Amino acid sequence: MNLLLQQKAFAFLLLLGITAPVVSSAQNQRIVKAKFNFNQPAQIMEGFGASDAWTCQFAGLWPDTEKNKMADLLFSTQTDQEGNPRGIGLNFWRFAIGGGSAEQGQASGIKDEWRRQASFLTLNKTYNEDAMPGQVWFMNAAKTRGVKHFIGFVNSPHVNFTRNQKAFSGDGNSNLDFSKADAFTHDLSKTIQILKKKTGIELDYLSPINEPQWKWNEGNQEGCPYTNREISVLVKKLSNTLDQAHLKTKIQIAEAGQLNYLTNHPDTAKSKQIEYFFNRNSPGYLGNLNHLDQSISGHSYFTTSPEQKAIALRNSVKDEVAKYDQLRFWMSEYCVLGDSSLKGEGRDLGMTTALFIAKLIHHDLTYANATSWQWWLAVSTGDYKDGLVYIDKSKTGGKVYDSQTLWALGNYSRFIAPGSLRVNMDVSNDQDFYISAYLKDNKLITVAVNNSEEAIHLELSGIHPKQKNITLYTTADGKHLKRSVADADHLDLLPKSVTTIIVNK
Repeated sequence: MNLLLQQKAFAFLLLLGITAPVVSSAQNQRIVKAKFNFNQPAQIMEGFGASDAWTCQFAGLWPDTEKNKMADLLFSTQTDQEGNPRGIGLNFWRFAIGGGSAEQGQASGIKDEWRRQASFLTLNKTYNEDAMPGQVWFMNAAKTRGVKHFIGFVNSPHVNFTRNQKAFSGDGNSNLDFSKADAFTHDLSKTIQILKKKTGIELDYLSPINEPQWKWNEGNQEGCPYTNREISVLVKKLSNTLDQAHLKTKIQIAEAGQLNYLTNHPDTAKSKQIEYFFNRNSPGYLGNLNHLDQSISGHSYFTTSPEQKAIALRNSVKDEVAKYDQLRFWMSEYCVLGDSSLKGEGRDLGMTTALFIAKLIHHDLTYANATSWQWWLAVSTGDYKDGLVYIDKSKTGGKVYDSQTLWALGNYSRFIAPGSLRVNMDVSNDQDFYISAYLKDNKLITVAVNNSEEAIHLELSGIHPKQKNITLYTTADGKHLKRSVADADHLDLLPKSVTTIIVNK
């Protein structure tokens, strides 16, 4: 595999005509020198995404103008007359398969109706194929705008299959009634078929478990704990059910609540998930199942600072994944939750959170070798740092607000196409500066995060100094993916900015 990646990197190198280092013309600027290591290719990228929970169930019922604005911001690959992107071009979309708490209403025990989730399966065990019109609208809107990959994810089994008839655990133990596990898997299969009927989309992936390490006993939202052993039992049943239904959907596991549950967290019943599910000698081995995708997912919550600890953990995830042939790592959910390096808990539409997220994406891609990176709430109403797009908390319509976090994610998602090959880089003078590079077709795509207060002149060693018409897209105060053109020796980056640099052959 490494030899194949190396051959691809050198092929791209020849196509781009990359031969000599840039000669700097910068004066009175901080200079950062970055060198491409084409002999050290890394992962092949799959893409970037976000989820429709919880807001899209209502936002998808808003007037056409407003909900199309949301969809364009999230999915569009079009540009305006000046060449500036209209949206961030996500290519993964996560569809929340609810546990029926919405139909239960207040009896669900989940006080906030915006956190209850619907299901096609009703409480009386029949199916209402029109039960999730808002979410289905967004799924169709994503498809229309070119989104290619769709994931159905489950926070809780439907209440018809839980021990306490709620969509959250009462005692911190798994709430799935395992005597009804087969019925639960058949419900998921039926859900996939209904979605295909309504949208023409057969889910690429199904994630039946989400953050199984948490107790989910407070009723703030849907959720269900599982031990590794219980996950193994359920996933084997689910694979058989998908086989019987002749569905192509792959099962994706296990959405660990934080990254060290994949490696060495001391809770042995719920951690070391990479080894437990993919080591052939493990009692919970799942790697031979027809419907299991060869990927393992985790969430970057609570593991983002201090920085050296965050980097070490991501390196350990990369090393553990690398032990198993063809296994890939997905960072499948994140939003800011009380990180000590970000002050204030409220909504932030500006660059502070955007730069934090751009740096985190860089770390997840370059240290953990994530092949996919997925945000939590695509659309939010809250006074939290949990959304890409924000809207008024209304079921009937209101204002739509974009955020700089949206556009900073777009510096990656809009330009790093599926199949892009990440190559390692050496960087000098890199304090508060993060850079990564990707090769696709005849393009070299570089994303630079300047988290410092000073402008930076970037020297990219390997781009010929006569290279003209390099395209830059900048996210900074007052700019969101603002397009500009520069020569190789005039790559100047604004303070507190995220910049995508594209070199064509």
